[in-house]
Amino acid sequence: MQTNRVDQSAAPSPSRPWGPVMAALVFLVALNLRPALTAVGPVLPRLGADLRIDEGAQGLIGSLPLLAFAAVSPVVHHVAARLGTDRTVLVAVVLLAGGILIRSTTGVPGLWVGTMVVGSAIAVGNVLVPVIVRRDYPGRVSVATGVYSACITLAAALASVAAVPLADASGWRAALGVWALPAGVVALVWAGRCLRPAVDAVRSPAASGPGSAGSLWRRRQTWAVTAFMGLQSTSFYTAITWLPTIEGALGQSAAAAGVHLFVFQFVGIASGLAIPRLMRSPTSQVGAALTAGLPLLIGLIGLLVAPRAAVVWVTVAGLGSGACLVVALSLIGMRGRSTAETAQLSGTAQSVGYLMAAAGPVLIGRLAGSSGGWQLPLAMMVAVAAALVVVAVPAGRP
Repeated sequence: MQTNRVDQSAAPSPSRPWGPVMAALVFLVALNLRPALTAVGPVLPRLGADLRIDEGAQGLIGSLPLLAFAAVSPVVHHVAARLGTDRTVLVAVVLLAGGILIRSTTGVPGLWVGTMVVGSAIAVGNVLVPVIVRRDYPGRVSVATGVYSACITLAAALASVAAVPLADASGWRAALGVWALPAGVVALVWAGRCLRPAVDAVRSPAASGPGSAGSLWRRRQTWAVTAFMGLQSTSFYTAITWLPTIEGALGQSAAAAGVHLFVFQFVGIASGLAIPRLMRSPTSQVGAALTAGLPLLIGLIGLLVAPRAAVVWVTVAGLGSGACLVVALSLIGMRGRSTAETAQLSGTAQSVGYLMAAAGPVLIGRLAGSSGGWQLPLAMMVAVAAALVVVAVPAGRP
């Protein structure tokens, strides 16, 4: 099992001369990879009313970042090979802060332009942060991925629960624009890391290894991991875009729906930190993938058939969603045979995967508009989760 031996090696991390503090800065970057997206769902009805855009266009706001992920992810490792991995992340965080401000302050054109800039910047982090984790924590990929995913999930949940109170106090523009501040702070801190010498995760001789892009794309495992990544992303981004609106249609207040979205993401921290225990097997990760996918399916089925217990089903689905993210990212790190190949696999899985996910919010919005209710959209979300459980088996095989 060559891929697992690579990940579990005791080779010293290139970041060791920096010390654990500098290596851990990658988790600060992770904290900024979701708030600009998850803050949108709870205020989407206000945004739509203010800018006079319908449900289909509102769904496109949720899908545009995913389209940017799909477009940008394949070229990230080329940019990183020229600029260096850490400098590329720095540029991305600066662009993230700028995109958030453009989206929140410049009207309808700025909404679309800023959303694309935000999505493009986050795409760079999505691809390179797992590569940096692979480089800096080579013997603890799944554990470090759990911590990284917990940071993503915590920040995403806080942005969701804070969106409505911030919008009540200062309007939806401020509720979205405030997330430029932590991105700017992290850019300043990360700039200090870029001043220190390090072996680069993508372009160093140590990053090379067996395999090539052509052989990578010919592997069934590549496409199984990509499908798992895409289906879990589809479920997550559809949920954070539309769950508040769905619960509003079921009679929940906007504040309660925002809290439920917080719960959906917050409980994923615990499951995301726990699931690496099931990823330790050197022979198969099928059990971990199924353990992650089944709660998501059960929660969505429950929301469809017993919506009065929405908070229960949202909690169950959130446990699955958080674990699915860790499994998907861990599989990317474990299946690459070198850091360079990991970067290629990360770009492929996230490009194709997010292209799949981009259809989710738009399709759900259009189904809701055409059917006049949320039964059919929820049934579609259940079907996606069922497909995720099916794909978990080939994706988890080494």
